[in-house]
Amino acid sequence: MSSFHEVRFPLRLALGATGGPVRRTDIVNLSNGREQRNQRWRDSRRSYDVGTGVKSLADLYAVLEFFEARGGQLYAFRFRDPLDWKSCAPGEGISYEDQVIGTGDGIAAAFQLLKTYSDNGGSWVRRIAKPSAGSVVVSVDGTPQPVTAFDVDPATGMICFAAGHIPASGAVIRAGYEFDVPVRFDTDRIDVNLAHFDAGRIPTIPLTEVLA
Repeated sequence: MSSFHEVRFPLRLALGATGGPVRRTDIVNLSNGREQRNQRWRDSRRSYDVGTGVKSLADLYAVLEFFEARGGQLYAFRFRDPLDWKSCAPGEGISYEDQVIGTGDGIAAAFQLLKTYSDNGGSWVRRIAKPSAGSVVVSVDGTPQPVTAFDVDPATGMICFAAGHIPASGAVIRAGYEFDVPVRFDTDRIDVNLAHFDAGRIPTIPLTEVLA
C-alpha cells in the first residue's frame, strides 16, 4: 500500500504558510579560531508551518478533516509552496525554455523534471517529483513539443517521449511546469484553540518535506 496520497493540502490555507528550505551543516571550531564546515545533507528539505493560515471555523475543520484522512504523520501528501511552485520566478509565466532537464543520446526516452537554483557563486539541482497535472510543457533544442510527443507521470515527475519523438544525440531538453512539494505532517497531534464562538486557531501545524 502506498504511503503517499495524491491529494493537495487546501490551497487557501497553504497561502498563509510560513517556512522554506532547511539544510544541515556541521561547523567545527578549530583551535586556531578558524572553522571547518561540512555539508550533512546533499539536498535541502522544505519545512512549513501552516497554522498561520487558519482564520475561521471552516478552516479549522478543513485542517482536522485533512489531518484525520492522512492518519496524522502516516501518509504524505502534496503541498503548494506559496513562493516556489513553478519552473520560473514569481511573477513570470511558465515557458518551455525554463529549465534544462537533460541532453538526448538518441536512445533514452525518459527524463526527470529538474529545477536549478544558481548564481555566479554556485548552483543546486532539485528533483521535481510532483508536477501539477496538465501544466508541463517541453521543448527539444528550442522546438516546442506537442502533448502527443510525451507523457508525464504526475506521481514521479518523469517525462517519457513517445516512439518517433525520442530526442536526438546532443539535443537539449527543456521544460516548464507547476509543481507541489511532497510533505507529511510533522506531528501526530493537532491542538485546537476555540478563542471565539465563530473563530479559532491552531497555534502550529508543522509540515516537513518527504524526499524520495
